[in-house]
Amino acid sequence: MIVVSLFRVCSQPTMVIFNNTTSSSSNFLLTAFPGLELAHVWISIPVCCLYAIALLGNSTILFIIIVERSLHKPMYYFLAMLSAVDLCLTISTLPTVLGVLWFHAREISLKACLIQMFFVHGFSFLESSVLVAMAFDRFMAICNPLKYAIVFTDMIILVIGLVICIRQVILIFPMILALTRVSFHGGQELSHPFCYHPDMIKYTYSNPWIINFWGMFLQLYLTGTDLLFILFSYVLILRTVLSIVAPKKQQKALSTCVCHICAVTVFYVPMISLSFTHRLFSSTPKVVCSILANVYLFLPPVLNPVIYSLKTKTIRQAMLQLLHFKGSQGPSVRSHRGPWG
Repeated sequence: MIVVSLFRVCSQPTMVIFNNTTSSSSNFLLTAFPGLELAHVWISIPVCCLYAIALLGNSTILFIIIVERSLHKPMYYFLAMLSAVDLCLTISTLPTVLGVLWFHAREISLKACLIQMFFVHGFSFLESSVLVAMAFDRFMAICNPLKYAIVFTDMIILVIGLVICIRQVILIFPMILALTRVSFHGGQELSHPFCYHPDMIKYTYSNPWIINFWGMFLQLYLTGTDLLFILFSYVLILRTVLSIVAPKKQQKALSTCVCHICAVTVFYVPMISLSFTHRLFSSTPKVVCSILANVYLFLPPVLNPVIYSLKTKTIRQAMLQLLHFKGSQGPSVRSHRGPWG
């Protein structure tokens, strides 16, 4: 319902195409690709393909892990969490991005913008926390394999998931609540086709430094501590792997971490780059912000299912079995119907 309401807000008929769009004092103007407004229809084709890959890929991995009993293990539970977060993050930005590209629906109300911002930042920080849980999973599997089954029970994994969710709500909700009481300059043009905290606070009537400081604190506290924990985990993992004498066992241990390292890279690099570009470089061209925003928006949800499908043998085999089952089911159904359908 929230996604539908966002799309309705963004597709109001009172909007005018491109830069002639007028806005009331309580609304913002979204921007997709500055200077390429006439090519929005053509740009929407690859954008829709990326959305389709993200939605289909993450949904497939989530479905396979739920259905396949052999994948009911801690490592795949965390992968299911990652796919679910990527799926929600993709859905939270889809209405406004396609609304701008297809209908030139640039205007969005402050209320809808705050709702979208809550979900965008909430799911981003949630993905950071899930990556930490996955790093801890790899640390226990490699450094303490005898205690792995004792620590990662189904109940513990459920508790970890609940703690991760509660942590995001407790830290992000006060920031959103504070923003609802702040007055903004109406009709301002944002740098992205979705609402992003560092982009919005530039247009407040009050001193933006206080709100900016709180946003920076959350960014450093949540993602900064998460990234430090991940790096520390891999230092311990690397020390354990180097102590293994057999080269084949070393390679096998490191191969289980490749997918997670790729997921960490494609998530943290674009997010940190976009955040610091807004906060530290106020004169950054909008084209650069737009490119970074799209990389931040599409890279993790699109690449994560591809990486895990290609590099994880069990996921790949489960996908092939699913496709084989679907393919073999079709002819058998038709054969029971007879030659006349």
